[in-house]
Amino acid sequence: MELLSFRNFYFAIGLLIISACSKPVDQKETSSQTPQIQEKAQEEKPKKTILFFGNSITAGYQLDMDEAFPALIQNRLDSLEFNYQVINAGLSGETTAGGMSRIEWVLNTVPDVFVLELGANDGLRGLPLDASRKNLQDIVDAVKKANPEVKIILAGMQVPPNLGQDYTQAFREIFPELAKSNSATLIPFILEGVAGNPELNLSDGIHPTPEGHMILAETVWKYLEPLLEKAS
Repeated sequence: MELLSFRNFYFAIGLLIISACSKPVDQKETSSQTPQIQEKAQEEKPKKTILFFGNSITAGYQLDMDEAFPALIQNRLDSLEFNYQVINAGLSGETTAGGMSRIEWVLNTVPDVFVLELGANDGLRGLPLDASRKNLQDIVDAVKKANPEVKIILAGMQVPPNLGQDYTQAFREIFPELAKSNSATLIPFILEGVAGNPELNLSDGIHPTPEGHMILAETVWKYLEPLLEKAS
């Protein structure tokens, strides 16, 4: 009985020693896991939204979605670790009136950055410019109502002079005037370096090829990047 009692005593002492030695290890493991927990929390931080709202240029007419410039912008955002998601709300053939009719539905997703690329089809069809201007302003107003803090980029467009110099000039001036009155960022001409180049456009001479969209992405990025917040 006495031998058994000593054995129980030494066994208890051994358990205490093991328990005491194990505590610092647990604390060290917890400490080493903290950065991983913080990193995971950062990864789960909700992404901000960049909404591209436009016509066939934005939609990537006759191209795969991942070849259109909004998808190329998403790739750039991901590679530079910007915490943003891109939504491509481009629709081929869209006019400013068509855009106005669907903006409320599109704004079910409230954007942090809104890129407005509409007007080209109005100009190509010779539609009244006062109506085009009003539609664009109404779209901007709807976006600001959904998010008063939204950052807006207005993509400027130009049309061929076949409708007359006065119409062509008045059409071109819509975009800088709206950008100024709405404190928006202006891309002077979104097709800069692409329009008129057969090698960068499809056979219709209007819609950019995948290579053309790469140039569009560079043009848009130049104006978009200063408005973004880097993940911290």
